[in-house]
Amino acid sequence: MNEQAHRTSRALSNPILLCLLLAAATLAVYWPVVHCDFLNYDDPDYFTANPHILTGLTWANTAWAFTTEHAGNWHPLTWLSLMLDVDLFGKGPSGPHLTNLLFHTANTVLLFLLLRRLTAATWRSAIVAALFALHPLHVESVAWVAERKDVLSTCFGLLALLAYAKQLAGGRWQVARTETPTESIVSPVTRQPSCFYWLSLLFFALGLMCKPMLVTLPLVMLLLDYWPLERFRVERSGLGVRVLILEKIPFFTLSAASCVVTFIVQQKGGAVASLVKVSMAGRLENAFVSYARYLGGTLFPMSLANPYPHPGHWPLLTALLAFALFVGLCGTAICLMKRFPFVFTGWFWFVGMLVPVIGLLQVGNAAMADRYTYLPLIGLFIAVVWGAGEAVVNWRLPQSAVAMIVLLLLASASWRTREQIGFWQNSGTLFTHTLGVTENNYVAENDLGTWLSGNGQVAEAMEHFRLSLHIQPDNPDALFNLGNACAKLGNWDEAVEDYQGALKIAPAQADILDNLGFALVMNKQYTDAITNFEESLKLDPDSADAHNNLATVLFIEQRFDEAAQQYREALRLNPDNPQIYANLGDALVRLGQIPDAVNCYQEALRLNPGNTTVKARLRALGVEIPR
Repeated sequence: MNEQAHRTSRALSNPILLCLLLAAATLAVYWPVVHCDFLNYDDPDYFTANPHILTGLTWANTAWAFTTEHAGNWHPLTWLSLMLDVDLFGKGPSGPHLTNLLFHTANTVLLFLLLRRLTAATWRSAIVAALFALHPLHVESVAWVAERKDVLSTCFGLLALLAYAKQLAGGRWQVARTETPTESIVSPVTRQPSCFYWLSLLFFALGLMCKPMLVTLPLVMLLLDYWPLERFRVERSGLGVRVLILEKIPFFTLSAASCVVTFIVQQKGGAVASLVKVSMAGRLENAFVSYARYLGGTLFPMSLANPYPHPGHWPLLTALLAFALFVGLCGTAICLMKRFPFVFTGWFWFVGMLVPVIGLLQVGNAAMADRYTYLPLIGLFIAVVWGAGEAVVNWRLPQSAVAMIVLLLLASASWRTREQIGFWQNSGTLFTHTLGVTENNYVAENDLGTWLSGNGQVAEAMEHFRLSLHIQPDNPDALFNLGNACAKLGNWDEAVEDYQGALKIAPAQADILDNLGFALVMNKQYTDAITNFEESLKLDPDSADAHNNLATVLFIEQRFDEAAQQYREALRLNPDNPQIYANLGDALVRLGQIPDAVNCYQEALRLNPGNTTVKARLRALGVEIPR
């Protein structure tokens, strides 16, 4: 029986077979994400309302990707990947969700190959990769189109680490096969960078261009130098800590540059919260509490939400207990670093990679986020799996029992992941769930209201907007959306009042100015409407909606030539909108440009064959409409 089990284990340990099994399991568990809808939270900025993304990969859009500060980030490769999705799959949600899933699957396989190369421990590496693939905390990064930056940056990050491992000419593999590990590690390749060193640097740079959270990767490299590469033990060759740090100066330089660019962009975009809004004491409290909550979510992934509201301040006892837990675990990892070096590397991988997003530099209004654990959790998984592996060896536990425990653990994680994916089907399911597991969540109230309003449940939506304002009275988003709801009901005076209230809180918001302008048009205040549309376009020149609205009020004012120019600009940004073609046709008729007007009407009819108004206008111009 034992011999048979040994043969089975050896057959299954084939790395190619394990890669296929990991990929198959990841695809099988996560496949429902392909049927998820877009969210009204960040997805409009990243996809559904972004004209640069929706028009696919072009030279102009590529230039925009490298120069824009849109969404408060500089991540050009993320933008380019989303543009490519449009070219490959169209504008629906299935394509970008499938791409996210494929990247997550690739990351799982890359992680397995990386750990196996570094440690030569096939089964432990496979278990870490399986936990990474199937853990519920990672659903957010895969099921949310706007988080393409997570899966894409991680792909480049793991490739950078793989190239780094290859640069060391086998690293730990070579140590395991020689009697004098120090001599085998310190090779000419170590002293003189090979092509793999520069390839690692390139992948790191590409990863930073997907998401700046990767800035701590050079510290992960140093942790890997300690274990499993054991490069810190080399003394008689002169390879000390100083050399290990010096060889990573180019990596640290890229990290520093990324930090500066990110800070400038987020400051300009207003994403960084001021100390008035969240005090430094509140940030420190939340940082330690968040580490504890991430640990809790890893072990017991229940009541996961998006977003988690920031409390401002935590109860003193909660903050002190979280601080004690953090210090205690750091101290334990340091005390065990010689006997169990994987604990040191794993724990500080987790701690270090969370530093950019732990809240000391508060971005947004959330206390924490599941997506932030996408890369950091690898460290915890390494510490736990290698620690468990040592226990199995020392206590001589039966392999069949260990295999059963691992399978049950992975099955449990898969079941919770499937359940969590169900909450991400659309904005309604996500934010209803979030409100059920969090308190005083004004963001979720607002976003659920937005979804309800978009689905025709305007009265219910207004209740959620008012609840959001009750929790956070100076919330411009809720006031803006309440104005939109009033506009849908035809209450234009109330809509104007809500929009103006939102602008008092957030005076430089293009979408609020645009909608206020439209409400003023409906109240026949045309001059004020034009002023608001023009201010909106100064802030966001790429808004097709604002160009179209401005053109419409110019048309009402009989400024037909200016109206036609604005309609053409709107079509440049949104070339598949039949209504804008029809509007431009109307303006061209007034200008006497009948042939061009006919072309516009025919294009509008091609895009929307059932438009009876356009058919009537073509007939009025003497154009026959094919039946």
